[in-house]
Amino acid sequence: MSTALSPTWWQEAIIYQVYPRSYLDTNGDGVGDLNGITDRLDYIARLGVDIVWISPFFKSPMKDFGYDIADYCDVDPLFGTLADFDRLIAKAHSVGVKIMIDQVMSHCSEQHPWFVESRKSRDNPKADWFVWADPLPDGNPPNNWLSIFGGPAWQWDARRKQYYMHNFLTSQPDLNFHNPQVQQAMLDSLRFWLARGVDGVRLDAVTFHFHDQALRSNPPATVRDTSTVTDVNPYGYQAHVYDKCRPENVPFLQRVRKVLDEFGAVSIGEVGADDALAFMAEYTAGGDKLHMAYSFNLLTEDHSAKHIRTQVEDFKRRVKDGWASWSVGNHDVPRVATRWGAGKDPAAFGKLALAMQLSLRGTPCLYQGDELAFTEADVPYELIQDPYGITFWPEFKGRDGCRTPIAWTDDANGGFTSGTPWLPVAPEHIAAAASVQEADPESPLNFARRLIAWRRTMPQLTRGDIEFLDAPEPVLAFRRDLPGQRGVLCVFNLGGDTVRFTLPQARGAEPLPQAGLPGTVEEGEVTLPPCGGWFGYAA
Repeated sequence: MSTALSPTWWQEAIIYQVYPRSYLDTNGDGVGDLNGITDRLDYIARLGVDIVWISPFFKSPMKDFGYDIADYCDVDPLFGTLADFDRLIAKAHSVGVKIMIDQVMSHCSEQHPWFVESRKSRDNPKADWFVWADPLPDGNPPNNWLSIFGGPAWQWDARRKQYYMHNFLTSQPDLNFHNPQVQQAMLDSLRFWLARGVDGVRLDAVTFHFHDQALRSNPPATVRDTSTVTDVNPYGYQAHVYDKCRPENVPFLQRVRKVLDEFGAVSIGEVGADDALAFMAEYTAGGDKLHMAYSFNLLTEDHSAKHIRTQVEDFKRRVKDGWASWSVGNHDVPRVATRWGAGKDPAAFGKLALAMQLSLRGTPCLYQGDELAFTEADVPYELIQDPYGITFWPEFKGRDGCRTPIAWTDDANGGFTSGTPWLPVAPEHIAAAASVQEADPESPLNFARRLIAWRRTMPQLTRGDIEFLDAPEPVLAFRRDLPGQRGVLCVFNLGGDTVRFTLPQARGAEPLPQAGLPGTVEEGEVTLPPCGGWFGYAA
């Protein structure tokens, strides 16, 4: 990869998401901590990634496990101290890894001092820091807006005799970004962490900052959105044109970018919207807002070659000068080895999914455990922690299955903790623990290391243009071209049966066996076993 001196070095980088509660517990309380991440930075550096995105570790009552922040400028004691964070930064930089933190700006915890003050009266200094509204004459909420976690997006408050808005849990009131003081407070908190050495920021729920001040009701959805919410959730019945994705967000993101540029830091935004590509384009265009954006478009159940091709081609067509970060797994969706690889060998499919993701045009964002090809864990109802899952059980079991602790060894609790883990460590993960995979040269872990190292030697895969080729389902085929370099063909079998087909562009191609996936080409005929793939220099 090019050095950080390149102004667009992040386009060649790989991001690795750490969910701190589930990474490594060093004090025996059953919850991962900052020191656990520090202890595993050598493992992360050896994997070959460039940026570690750490999910929220700020002071919080943990009703949404850190995404409900009670103090934007301090570490929750559950995870450690500011001194622990400073040590983490120092160790990361010493091993060549950059740190990206998760900033949740659109909402905070009901226990945040700002909200505690705001709800006391209608005329205190923080009275207008949150979205408050009078009831309709019949006592109902002011409009039809819904919470993404189910039910109305309005909660009655007896102190002010008003409703406050919450796009998520009732304990997560939405901040009023139409108030300049709120914007400045968020920029100040961002500057606090950047001054401590943070290299980047991931903006959670970046489309949710602003709301329609006239509080107009959303119209019905003409196409139900099931990419960002489960289909048992009524949230998808609305077209979300007034409760998020408002035009005022653009100048605010420009202010965020100016702060980031002061420190040479990078940004990535989580874009959840009915038409995510439109806002990915708007928020990354012009080089003065987000550096890159990712959506839920590849975090879906649909993993057909047609779906993947459509998403990437649509991004290329609609997002002219912006940059994507393609993610196939994170802490909000079932693990890709299960979501896309059901019925297939997890190790084989995990390798395939990683190779495909690292070959697309954009910055890959990997989720902890995907390098180990971990499958979705089955968490019984009595152990479920996620409020989202509790609300919609059993049709939707929540997000705990992808959040279970990492198994580092094949010992009790996978070496994650000496205590009782906050979620059970999956037995199948213990059997495929990192220590077990270390000893197997053909394991998903060692494959990931080789693949990431090989990708660094292939500028076509990091900088090149992408052109998809016609191939039969479930085959995904494309080429990556960079001026001055030989074109690279990338072909993947997303299915469970052997596929043979003729790909004219493969005739005379030179195989690139370093990638390590099973697959062959002879005279333009491609043969791919289940979960197979093939890379080659175009003739």
